[in-house]
Amino acid sequence: MKRKFILMVTIATLALTVTACSNKNTSTTNNNQTSTVVDNTESEEMGPIDATITLGDTITVDGSGATVDNNKVTITSAGTYSINGTLQDGQIIVDSADAENVYLVLNNVNLTCTNSAPIYVKAAKNAIIVLPSGTDNTVTDGENYVYEDTTTDEPNAAIFSKDDLTIKGEGSLKVNAKYNNGITSKDDLKITGGNISVTSADDGLMGKDSITIKGGNITINSQGDSLKSTNIEDTTKGYILMEAGTLNVTSGCDGIQAESNVTINDGDITITSGGGSANASTKTNNNMMNPWGQFGGQNTSSTDTDTSTSTKAIKATTNITINGGNINIDSSDDSLHTNDSIVINGGTINMASGDDGIHADTTLDINDGDINISKSYEGIESTTININDGNIHLVSSDDGINAAGGNDTATTMDKFSASTGTLNINGGYLYVDASGDGLDANGSIEMTGGTVIVNGPENNGNGSLDYDGTFNISGGTLIAAGSSGMAQSPSPTSIQAAINIFTNGSANTLVSVQDESGNDIATFAPSKSFSSLIISTPNLKTDATYKVYTGGSYSLDSTDGLYSGGTYSTGSELTTFTLSSTIMSVTSSGATEGGNSGMGGMNGGIQGGGGRGQKPTIPNSTIPGTSGDGNPKATQTTP
Repeated sequence: MKRKFILMVTIATLALTVTACSNKNTSTTNNNQTSTVVDNTESEEMGPIDATITLGDTITVDGSGATVDNNKVTITSAGTYSINGTLQDGQIIVDSADAENVYLVLNNVNLTCTNSAPIYVKAAKNAIIVLPSGTDNTVTDGENYVYEDTTTDEPNAAIFSKDDLTIKGEGSLKVNAKYNNGITSKDDLKITGGNISVTSADDGLMGKDSITIKGGNITINSQGDSLKSTNIEDTTKGYILMEAGTLNVTSGCDGIQAESNVTINDGDITITSGGGSANASTKTNNNMMNPWGQFGGQNTSSTDTDTSTSTKAIKATTNITINGGNINIDSSDDSLHTNDSIVINGGTINMASGDDGIHADTTLDINDGDINISKSYEGIESTTININDGNIHLVSSDDGINAAGGNDTATTMDKFSASTGTLNINGGYLYVDASGDGLDANGSIEMTGGTVIVNGPENNGNGSLDYDGTFNISGGTLIAAGSSGMAQSPSPTSIQAAINIFTNGSANTLVSVQDESGNDIATFAPSKSFSSLIISTPNLKTDATYKVYTGGSYSLDSTDGLYSGGTYSTGSELTTFTLSSTIMSVTSSGATEGGNSGMGGMNGGIQGGGGRGQKPTIPNSTIPGTSGDGNPKATQTTP
């Protein structure tokens, strides 16, 4: 029993003699046709209709440039061809040596071929499929193909072109590819309009040299990759460009995959890859269990020997650049991933990831944009991370920000010795909720501006800050809460002062630092239990005296736990101290120079060395109203 599906296709090629679809009665006439139902805006680049092709039990060609052989229509001349009707088992082939374009205008076409590509473009300068407004078109292939070229296994898509292919218009095209790919071009694939729906046994859209989307409403449900560009011979090709339109994809493998670059300038993109973040994999790496084989806080390279299926949302070998648009991602593996660099200049990006939210092997530059990572193993990961502007919120089950180098093929001990990785924060807003390290750099951290808020780990095997080199801060606001076992503060070589308040507090407990005049330096309520709270703002001045309070209330609501612009009603005084050096540890007993505790800075929170600074004495109970072990007797609330 044959099932009918709707697929819209562009271009055709020469008669395909190897494939055999069922015989049909045919007729051909040569009366030139000059009328068309295509709107002027859709046909302005086309000439008059050269032939009208009517599909059915009898295929007719009214005009010139096309012939019929049984159930196959072969177009051999450049020009414009209006196609309508239903063909249950046949082909449209384009095989034109002319130096002009071939236009296929689909006027309510329902085309099925059971053993090859229903639309097959063997040769054309450019093949252009036009979808007139108000038309519904369907292209469907079978589950088994008889290849015309067995050396290349081609054609292998419901709509297949060996040359450039463009789809435009305002009508609808449904492609049901039961054998392999939905729409394939061996050169450039461009979509400028239309309501296009593709369901494919493997990849949805493939443009070997490139895919460019300038408009349209595209929906893809693919068992393989949804969009794919594969040219690896020419570094100027193999790219995917999104300039406008709507793209909604559900992929069994990668959502968007390019051998060179992915560039998104605008448009609305929704991607669910590999079943989404709820379907994240866990595999073993040197007997250390972590999602996707990553070793905690370690190497960022994706070059490993694992051959498992890739289920990333947007993946590029060289570069991903996002300049604008609205992007929503739910990915089983990384949401954004490159083997080289990522640049984010704008747009709104919402991600839920089963592994990394954003991963670049070498460099990540965030210059603007709204980035929300609601779920991840590690939120942002690269060897060099530069945050210059933008609004970033992320949640991670391990490290929030991980600046690390190395290679996944390295041994476990080699990974411990890695010291590359740099995090530069020059502006913007960064909020991190991490169960592992909040900010982690296998090298150094530099902060010159911006606002950073970290709700870090509750376990003592990680810290809100973790670095191997130095952390120099010269500007901006840093608030970082977490456990104290591996706690590190900014380096004493910093220009801007910082304090690390060691005190045990429950979630949502206010901690406020006030100057001698009662001015608010910082008031913050960590979202989790904590025993270390790092504060650095331009208002902290050496040789000044400060009071630290816990509890109390604030007259306004907070932003990510940080209160400002209102009035703090004091709770219990923890201590009074004088900031006698740039970096100081503060406890209920006063303040001492240095701000580190435990053994921080051992490559991603691995315990066993790398301690820096003098570990301060932390009383068992440092907040009035807590028991001897630091646990609260009663939860303090804030408005």
